[in-house]
Amino acid sequence: MSKKLINRRELIRNAAIGGAALAAPLHFVRDAHAEAYCNMPTGKTVTLGFNVPQSGPYADEGADELRAFKLAVKHLNGEGDGGMLNTFKPSSLKGNGILGKKVVFVTGDTQTKSDAARASAKRMIEKDGVVMISGGSSSGVAIAVQGLCQEAGIIFMAGLTHSNDTTGKDKKRNGFRHFFNAYMSGAALAPVLEKAYGKDRKAYHLTADYTWGWTQEESMKKFTEQIGWKTVKTVRTPVGAGDFSQYITPVLNSGADVLILNHYGKDMINSITQAVQFGLRDKVVNGKKFEIVVPLFSRLMAQGAGDAIKGVYGSTNWNWQLQDAASKAFVKSFGKEYGQPPSMAAQTCYVQTLLYANACEMAGTFSPAGVVKALEGFKFDGLGNGPTEYRAADHQCFKDVLVVRGNEKPKSKFDLLEVVEITPRAKVEYDPKIFGGELGPVNAKPC
Repeated sequence: MSKKLINRRELIRNAAIGGAALAAPLHFVRDAHAEAYCNMPTGKTVTLGFNVPQSGPYADEGADELRAFKLAVKHLNGEGDGGMLNTFKPSSLKGNGILGKKVVFVTGDTQTKSDAARASAKRMIEKDGVVMISGGSSSGVAIAVQGLCQEAGIIFMAGLTHSNDTTGKDKKRNGFRHFFNAYMSGAALAPVLEKAYGKDRKAYHLTADYTWGWTQEESMKKFTEQIGWKTVKTVRTPVGAGDFSQYITPVLNSGADVLILNHYGKDMINSITQAVQFGLRDKVVNGKKFEIVVPLFSRLMAQGAGDAIKGVYGSTNWNWQLQDAASKAFVKSFGKEYGQPPSMAAQTCYVQTLLYANACEMAGTFSPAGVVKALEGFKFDGLGNGPTEYRAADHQCFKDVLVVRGNEKPKSKFDLLEVVEITPRAKVEYDPKIFGGELGPVNAKPC
């Protein structure tokens, strides 16, 4: 028998047992013979799942996240101007999909509810065959979906989630977060607040009653008390309350001279608008002008709150007016596609999609085992946040943090937040052990 015929028979046998097509590119060979994993792509496409709040109090953020996801898919498939594929380094992306497979996607509505988000993610895994899920604008949702993905053997690339718990006590080996967290916000904000308002302040907290609000309140208390502020009271408020007047009225006679709003999305828009309507910012308490602080700010929230945010301090993961090459490239692409600048939620979701795709290329496989290995400890630049590292110990990204303030004299309807300080990464880092939790093993088993 000829050597040529033997080689051909060997190829056929390998294809049959490993799922590889004879015409598959060379870089598929390793994945084709790998141990099977959940939703292992065998055709010409690979499916990603984008699970965002399309309804509920965080729907504005979700809509922008979805825009960014669609743009990322377009760029990965070699369409459009490439955006941050042109600035990302080190990068293995080629603009020909992921590992030569065209990227397609399915979407779901988390409704900003953990149960709905899990149900949507479960459908994506079991019915649509996704290999990765991203999205969410609520830490409660992120933690719930991250847990499901760990159980199912799917990679979870968290979207907008700011609770310390996501990469703290609830971290999972199959999950990764690019967004910063509540601890970092507190660490970056406190020195700026001390400089602006002094050490002798009394703070009243209104806090969204779920994992993000709890850890944001804890972090702000920790760092403001370190600079000498006293905490007068902390009050939990339900997500999606709409009317916050019953919570704001007691602030007037509390003796506090600062209101810290641990709220997000439409809840923040409503609470800060109502606080201003109640005259809080016109008051003088303890001989000081009353102030409001919004620890986690976004341009979409600022747009919704209008004049109420002028002069208000907060922190943000990214700002569309940054002048680095990557941010400018992304803003240009997004603006051309949608006629408006992207939000920080959009930026982090776009970036997460590219980071996942790049990890697959680095590993030569879609298997969670390979993706996790490629992302753990990965250091990169050119995605809008400067030098960044995915810390292996907890899968939390570390980078500089932006402290912003509501622009007093905006030049356009989008020019709402001005960056007042860029806090170096070194000043917001912490020991991963302080929040507890264990990453556990990678789940790369068939689903």
